[in-house]
Amino acid sequence: MAEEVLIPPAGKITAHLTGSLLAVAFLTSFGSSMLYGYNLAVVNSPAMYIKSFYNKTALSRNGKGLSGETLTLMYSLTVSIFAIGGLLGSLIVGVLVTRFGRKGTVVNTTVLVFIASSLMGFSRSCGSPEMVILGRFITGIHSGISLSVVPMYLGEIAPKNLRGFLGLVPSIFIGIGVFTAQILGLHELLGKEEHWPLFLSVLVVPTIIQLMLLPWFPESPRYLLIEKHNVHATITALKWYRAKCNIQAEIEEMQEEQRSLSSTKTLSVWNLLHDHTVRWQVLTVMVINIGMQLSGIDAIWFYTNDIFENAGIPVLEIPYTTAGTGVIEIIAGLIGCFTIEKLGRKPLMIGGFTMMGVCSAGITFSLILQINLPFMRYISVGCVVGIIAGFCIGPAGVPFLVTAELFKQSHRPAAYIVGGSLNWLSNFTVGFVFPFLQMSAGSYCYLVFASICLSVAVYVYAVIPETKNKTFMEISQLFAKKEPVLETECLLLVDQMKLNKMNGYGVLKPASLTFDSS
Repeated sequence: MAEEVLIPPAGKITAHLTGSLLAVAFLTSFGSSMLYGYNLAVVNSPAMYIKSFYNKTALSRNGKGLSGETLTLMYSLTVSIFAIGGLLGSLIVGVLVTRFGRKGTVVNTTVLVFIASSLMGFSRSCGSPEMVILGRFITGIHSGISLSVVPMYLGEIAPKNLRGFLGLVPSIFIGIGVFTAQILGLHELLGKEEHWPLFLSVLVVPTIIQLMLLPWFPESPRYLLIEKHNVHATITALKWYRAKCNIQAEIEEMQEEQRSLSSTKTLSVWNLLHDHTVRWQVLTVMVINIGMQLSGIDAIWFYTNDIFENAGIPVLEIPYTTAGTGVIEIIAGLIGCFTIEKLGRKPLMIGGFTMMGVCSAGITFSLILQINLPFMRYISVGCVVGIIAGFCIGPAGVPFLVTAELFKQSHRPAAYIVGGSLNWLSNFTVGFVFPFLQMSAGSYCYLVFASICLSVAVYVYAVIPETKNKTFMEISQLFAKKEPVLETECLLLVDQMKLNKMNGYGVLKPASLTFDSS
């Protein structure tokens, strides 16, 4: 207990954005989150060259080239194995963050990027398509880890009134990663056949910068105090991340959470799913993470070139137009980042999913009507832009932030495993099912995405409380109050109906039921 004497005098938590907070947000997002966005888009531009490399390698090995079906299968495996790696990464993130810490996990997993870049960069020299596929798989593992650990790290080092702002920084860098891949993939830069191995492996550059600078910053104060019980390191980390201010109030809030978890170790996924005290939180994480991918954003990226071509945009100009959508993605992400602390989490998610739902329905109707009404082609382009903007304003980043906010320290790693694995499974499902859905339903396939988006928006409105400017303990208490109130109201309603007398016609007499909503 003598260590507590070292805590500075009590006072109000000063919640200013310090240089250290901003630097960590940029370094983790630049070296980790941005790579996820880059790898989503990097295989689109050199697809023809990669297929040609696969075919030439088979010809040199076996004396004959690959059939069209086999070549398509190999390229599809190259694209989709990224999501399989992401699923694996999301499943192991809980073990990593518990053992190495939040910052430690970010730093230690950079080795995956170096391995993957080397494999893909030297694949053509070695005449090995397997190196490309394995490199994509390893980058997927890194992205699966990064999508969970970066929001977790930033959410824990941020003061409560800046948690939303810092939590959406990774989503901006994901958009920057997509845009970077679109720009570098242009023919004037790395879009030539001789450059595709460099195009795939250049992602190592942000990681090198991250590895040079991030180790100098402290670990998450919450991890140091609650899991490592290191008061000295906690105070040092808080002083580093906060402006000159009193930090006792923040430490006391952490110690309150630590006391509430004194008899609770870090939960496994199995124990999390069986913990009835957090079932609403778990259900919420499931809904918003599945909804994020089943919103159809990946299908939109898949269909963008065709929509632009139908709108009359020349084929040679479509890559530049697609890059323009990357700019929209970044601008929408910035709007969400700078408004989340004023508007809150719920409005951004409700507004984003609703906008995506309306625009998805708009694409269906515009594709149907453009046969007779040529101007509807431009409506479909506007709907594509609207879906991308709606996604990046809220659904792109807020689910990862909310996953951190809804759980205490002991439950958070398992919650990220659940949310991350469902996110990647849904990602893979959309990529696998969408071509068949498009063949069977045609233009109407976007109505499926519209219904999912609107359903998630309704769920967010009805179930999720606003977490803006609240501590993790306060958010847990909001959900703790929610379940008993709902159950009590249902029981009261049943009892009241039983007590009502039946009138002569067998109809329940009207009763005035009043519930305390506090």
